[in-house]
Amino acid sequence: MPQFSWYGRDAQRQPQSGVLESASPMQAADVLAGMGIVPVAIELHDPPADAGATLSRMLNRGGVGETELLLFSRQMHTLSRAGVPILRALQGLQESATHAGPKTLLGELRQSLDAGHELSQAMGKRHDVFDRFYLAMVRVGEGTGRLTEVFDSLYSHLEFQRSMREQIASALRYPKFVVAAMVAAMAVINVFVIPAFAKVFANLNAELPLMTRILLGTSRFALDYWPAMVVAALLAVVAAHGVLSTEAGRLTWDRWKLKLPIAGKIVRKGALSRACRSLSLVLRSGVPVLEALRLAAAVTENAFMERSILDMRTSVEHGESVLAACRKAGIFTPIVLQMVMVGEESGTLEQMLDEVGLMYQREVEYELKTMSQQIEPILIFTLGAMVLVLALGVFMPMWDLGKAALK
Repeated sequence: MPQFSWYGRDAQRQPQSGVLESASPMQAADVLAGMGIVPVAIELHDPPADAGATLSRMLNRGGVGETELLLFSRQMHTLSRAGVPILRALQGLQESATHAGPKTLLGELRQSLDAGHELSQAMGKRHDVFDRFYLAMVRVGEGTGRLTEVFDSLYSHLEFQRSMREQIASALRYPKFVVAAMVAAMAVINVFVIPAFAKVFANLNAELPLMTRILLGTSRFALDYWPAMVVAALLAVVAAHGVLSTEAGRLTWDRWKLKLPIAGKIVRKGALSRACRSLSLVLRSGVPVLEALRLAAAVTENAFMERSILDMRTSVEHGESVLAACRKAGIFTPIVLQMVMVGEESGTLEQMLDEVGLMYQREVEYELKTMSQQIEPILIFTLGAMVLVLALGVFMPMWDLGKAALK
């Protein structure tokens, strides 16, 4: 019998949590109600992964990529709409799969369904493929009989996520190339060019300008201590990874990302767009507001924004309206608050949230299109500063030498 992790509040409104065995989430909710606990969230318990199974999946390309998951969602929608039973649909997809990863995944889903589990329970065994949002939406589709619509909505959601990532990668491609070229140029100059000029300057027997002494000292330090610099860089990467793996470190880093001059507003609007569209999607599917906020927080991909939306969930749980919770969160603009107010008063909150998500999406697309234009002046200024430093440091002593020779 499957196990479910639950979170709720007792008669004194104190938070309680635990794990219990039940045939379905509905039966788990009945058991909790009999214990005097009001359930807030019930989800399939994820036990620790077996090391042998994990290694087997790694060797067998068990990780299914984003493209395969996107295709799976579209195919399941098409087959469900055509009236094909789920087991037969999975069998057909498994037979037509060309890669080992998707074929293995579909086989595992079929075995779980044959054993009497629901589709969401079968997917819950592969958290490396299906995240919390995906599992919750499939569970809602099973409970409401709208699994076909859910797969269509999930396809649109995954396509939106992929489009955002591709646009960001495209916008950053040119700046990354320029920065890499600048780093390579500085390395070549410090290792080969400046040491060659240092031999010439050593024969001048004259006091060198400050900029020249700085360049020579920098080049000498890089040549003498480059092993220590490499070790320090590696240690810094390891330390940064360790800090970011903690909840406090990730929260601080994600909050700092929102304050970056150019990328910060894109990160903020992208997270809000994903959250609003996801919230609209789950509300349309009949998910309660508290559970919908928890699921929407999980797709922001930013710990600070996730914490803010979870704080909204706490405010709503304490009896406040969605509008009041949005105002308290402090992450929405006045026009968004106005649209939430209209949606809450008219009973069309999910439609208004979808409009807000689309509005943020259009703003992100515009910001991404103009990102290169915004970064270009900074890169030009940096390149100009590098050329100026090199010109002052390298050619001023030679200019002084030429003037002395003419005299």
